Amino acid sequence: MTRTARRSRRVSQVTGVSAAALLALSACSSADSDSSARSDSATSASASDEISGEVTVFAAASLQESFEALGKRFEKEHLGTKVTFSFGGSDSLAASITGGAPADVFASASPKTMKIVTDAGDASGTPVTFVRNELEIATLPGNPDRISSLQDLTGSDLKVVLCDKQVPCGAAAQKALDASSLKLTPVSYEQDVKAALTKVELKEADAAVVYKTDVRAAGDKVEGVEFPESADAVNDYPITLLKDTQNAGAAKAFIALVRSAEGQKVLSEAGFLKP
Repeated sequence: MTRTARRSRRVSQVTGVSAAALLALSACSSADSDSSARSDSATSASASDEISGEVTVFAAASLQESFEALGKRFEKEHLGTKVTFSFGGSDSLAASITGGAPADVFASASPKTMKIVTDAGDASGTPVTFVRNELEIATLPGNPDRISSLQDLTGSDLKVVLCDKQVPCGAAAQKALDASSLKLTPVSYEQDVKAALTKVELKEADAAVVYKTDVRAAGDKVEGVEFPESADAVNDYPITLLKDTQNAGAAKAFIALVRSAEGQKVLSEAGFLKP
């Protein structure tokens, strides 16, 4: 092979190597560019998924202390959000929702009252039970009437209040009375569990059948008396996203907090039972 031929061959090899190197650099540059684009896209998507705005929660009265604590925690974890609550008897809240009241989340004290909302087509998805609750007798501090059983409430000299039978706590109390074949004539039926408890706190009644969680929340304003029949009337609490929510992202995030280990801890400390 001549010197000219060998030189031509070397030039060709170098040119080939250079071209390969350029192609490799181009590929790397393209990959970096694609990676950067994906990163920018992910950042943009993350930003668009940020939770903000107001969430309106309709919840059973017995959930008030726990949900208010969780609402504050939610607002702290998601800056720019605001959780607004409406507490009351579950049946009244369900009627408000089916009547068109604006709300994002509904947490009921019984599946029966939740069914009012689902049957009307106002729930989005299937409600999920997140806690359970048990009844207890609330008496005046120190239990001056020495109440020790559900049967003691049937005494004619005692002023006893119950929740209305349409309200979950009232339906549960009636179920417990039926299980023990007892008849009780209260001095009044209240529209929610807090109203029944307040009668005792104000000494307008000697006792009330309420939830264990409400007795605990009242502190030393009342004294609690457990009774075995309560095991026959434990209420499941379902929660659901509402169909007409105006802030589905934040509403789902609040429900997720309620069902999380963090939320369940707050509810357990309040006396609620695990689902």
